[in-house]
Amino acid sequence: MSSTRKTMLLENLIGYLVKRGVADVSLRPMAAAVGTSARLLIFHFGSKERLLLEVLDEMQARLQRSLSALLDEPNPARSAPLRLFWDWALKDANFAQLRVLYQLHILAAQDHKNYGRYLKRNSRDWLESVQAVLKPSQRSPALATLIVAVFDGLFIEVMSTGDRRRASMAIDDFIVMARKHAKTQRLVRSKRENLRSPS
Repeated sequence: MSSTRKTMLLENLIGYLVKRGVADVSLRPMAAAVGTSARLLIFHFGSKERLLLEVLDEMQARLQRSLSALLDEPNPARSAPLRLFWDWALKDANFAQLRVLYQLHILAAQDHKNYGRYLKRNSRDWLESVQAVLKPSQRSPALATLIVAVFDGLFIEVMSTGDRRRASMAIDDFIVMARKHAKTQRLVRSKRENLRSPS
């Protein structure tokens, strides 16, 4: 399959899933919606699982690029990176794509045999992305894991309830708590260093 044809198919498949969701992912309706056949999708991708992996990879790549571009923009208000990403995620067009990504991710988590490698790679990539925007003194895998888990949990909460305001307030509360924790950690380190210093 040519790269141009593959790009067009992935674009159309993502559009279909954004519009229809993934509650009942089936090759025949997907194929019909993108103007091909289930047999040709299998020919091009190998299997339904492989097709969904390609879609997941493409959506993750787009999300990573968008996040990088977002963090490179001037930020006069000096908002926390997490809040910047949260506001971006709640914009209607972005929310629709992220909702599909989370739905696919949940499906993948139920089938480790086919998707386990993707899930591990995805987790590693997001942890590295989060650590990259943290201050050097805060770049621990544990803190990055906590930030990703908070974002994931609150996004799924919005998917479930539609209550964006409450989830946004929770993000703000988490940022305040994280900053207080970081300040406390700095004070503890400073006291330890002072105790070690010769009088």
